[in-house]
Amino acid sequence: MNEMQEVIDEFLIESSELLEQFERDLVALEKDRNNPELLASIFRAIHTIKGSGGTLGFSTIAALTHVGENLLSRLRDGLLLLDPAIATALLSMADALRSLLSKIKESGEEGDLDTSSLLEQLSQYVSALPANTENSVAAVETEKAPQPVPRIGELLMSMGTSAEEVHSALQAQETGDQRKIGEILVANNAAEPGALVEALRVQREAAADVHASNTIRVDVGLLDKLMNRVGELVLARNQILQFTGSQEDAMFLNAAQRLNLITTELQESVMKTRMQPIGTVWNALPRIVRDLSLECHKQVEIEMVGAETELDKTIIEAIKGPLTHIVRNSLDHGIETPEVRVARAKRPQGLLTLRAFHEGGQVIIEISDDGNGIRTEAVKQKAIAKGKLREEEAARMSERELLNLVFLPGLSTAEQVTNISGRGVGMDVVKTNIEKIGGNIDLQSTPEQGTTIRIKIPLTLAIIPALMVTSAGERFAIPQVSLVELVRVEADKAERKLEFVHGAPVYRLRGNLLPLIHLNRVLNMSAAEAHAEDCTNIVVLQAGERQIGLVVDDINDTEEIVVKPLSKQLKSLFCFAGATIMGDGRVALILDVMGLAQFIHIVNERRDTAQIADSVARDATANGLAAQSWLVFRAGDRGRMAIPLSAVSRLEEFSCRAVEYSAGRHVIQYRGEIMPLYTVPEVLGKSPGDLPQLFQVIVHSEDGTSIGLVVDEILDIAEQTVARTTTQQTGPFCGTAVIQQHVTDLFDLRALRQHASRSPQEAIA
Repeated sequence: MNEMQEVIDEFLIESSELLEQFERDLVALEKDRNNPELLASIFRAIHTIKGSGGTLGFSTIAALTHVGENLLSRLRDGLLLLDPAIATALLSMADALRSLLSKIKESGEEGDLDTSSLLEQLSQYVSALPANTENSVAAVETEKAPQPVPRIGELLMSMGTSAEEVHSALQAQETGDQRKIGEILVANNAAEPGALVEALRVQREAAADVHASNTIRVDVGLLDKLMNRVGELVLARNQILQFTGSQEDAMFLNAAQRLNLITTELQESVMKTRMQPIGTVWNALPRIVRDLSLECHKQVEIEMVGAETELDKTIIEAIKGPLTHIVRNSLDHGIETPEVRVARAKRPQGLLTLRAFHEGGQVIIEISDDGNGIRTEAVKQKAIAKGKLREEEAARMSERELLNLVFLPGLSTAEQVTNISGRGVGMDVVKTNIEKIGGNIDLQSTPEQGTTIRIKIPLTLAIIPALMVTSAGERFAIPQVSLVELVRVEADKAERKLEFVHGAPVYRLRGNLLPLIHLNRVLNMSAAEAHAEDCTNIVVLQAGERQIGLVVDDINDTEEIVVKPLSKQLKSLFCFAGATIMGDGRVALILDVMGLAQFIHIVNERRDTAQIADSVARDATANGLAAQSWLVFRAGDRGRMAIPLSAVSRLEEFSCRAVEYSAGRHVIQYRGEIMPLYTVPEVLGKSPGDLPQLFQVIVHSEDGTSIGLVVDEILDIAEQTVARTTTQQTGPFCGTAVIQQHVTDLFDLRALRQHASRSPQEAIA
């Protein structure tokens, strides 16, 4: 019984994959009707399902696929020409087969699904004669078109050879004996010797492809179990690494570093087993676009770029619904009808483009169309009419804020409700589901030109990098995907920079007012004992479209943590997204950034944010130049220096005990690679000197490699317009400017890669 169930399970998996391929190929065949390879692929998919279903005794599947196979035979022979009606009938057959497979998976039987009307419809197409000369011409064109080389079995059967003889000959061939095949072909005066040789070659290549397959099917539950074990290994690794700071035994330190490297590589390998290309989600979209285009009487082309971009299986499952909803919205009231498009000097066919790519350790998905776009005035009036917004609030809102009103529940700009969309239910759910997995969604639109929705999501949710902080003696983890920057406010500057606006605490950060949350107050914990000389630590976080500042007692370090879900009793808590076990065995809660923001009404309350926005003081730009963010630091005897913040990947602090030497240069093991370290004196051809016990490093990553610049002190992040006062270059120094009213040398980290590889003499020259 178990063996039979395994066979049925294998049939269900294989048939589901074949149906997905069938739908993709059929939609593609509608656009390229004379493509014999697509037609052959479609035919083989249905033929395989028919054979396997019939063998297992699933009569309804066998009957349905038999009629579908007959119809495909007439298409293949050129007796019929594929049109939208025939394609719709074949796709309906695929839907019926999928329902039957679902019933078999649930109960082991096909159920009582009525397929009589579908069988009758397919049979009518099978029995129909070519109705016009167009079909006859199509048949002639098909005959003239290059035909695929027949396989050996098909060639033998076409010559009248019995199935038993063919089976016997093929079995002999599997053992390396091809004499029986040759005898049959010679006895029947088969095609020219060249055709026989070519057929044998095609079969050998096909067999080689089968034997060369290097993939196996693994149960998802087994992968999840393996992932959990790797997570426990990561926790054990973190615990061991905690002890290395207090150890001086060289052998122990080397073993710990080796364990760290192996664990990291194992973690990456196991993570890859859970990764799937986003194309597995996109495969269903051409069918949706095709069906909705016919229903809405529109002509729409779909273009997909980056289908090979990989995501964790959990993320893949979570984005299926949101992507489908966005595509349906684009087709229903995004892209216009052909008549309207022609009147607007556009092509009759609308274009829906899906693009996926990696950026900054995350995956970006863009869905864009060249349709109506969104008129912000219409959105504003709908929001006011439904009581979602007051007129005085709407008058203060920017175009971007007005566009994002479409994510409010119950708000839709559709002129009429259809079976597809228009009820105002969906876009708010799309945004909520994206934010649940740590992502965010952005909307850009131009009236009569089109709309682009940009979704940013993490690669995985199982093991994530996080910043560890302490508040009221308790440790918390903040997912690094939400982290913008860290701000330290000295006690003597706190009174000037920490303010209150409408009773809400804010921090004046580079001219902008940043709403603050005191973590200990939100969680009703006792505050740590304050001292006059204490500074204020602010973690700047991205919460949807807004930034918030989280005030904590201490900022510890970044770690890779294993996410553990909360129990059912704790899932209702607004501010926690999960928990993790630290290296010392204690539990640390993972903060939910969106939950914290909603708690203080930054995300949901437009009124509060509008009032704060009105209080923002922006720096004026000089000489028509845009303001830029700079990281200001001090190193060596050069005084103040600055680097564009966009070139900085991370800020790190290392112990001199972790520094090693390679090719006469300081290096350090960093995130699975060997990162070279450079000092400013060394770049200028001077002696680098000894490194202090603890030193700060600015990390720049590019093309998969990282370099580190050792600095004496990180001073500040400044956002202002910078005009270079000198352009004389010395190595990676590209000029001088006035930043924060101080003369500052401008440092180019990207030029450091080339400059640091030269000899000291060349550097001075």
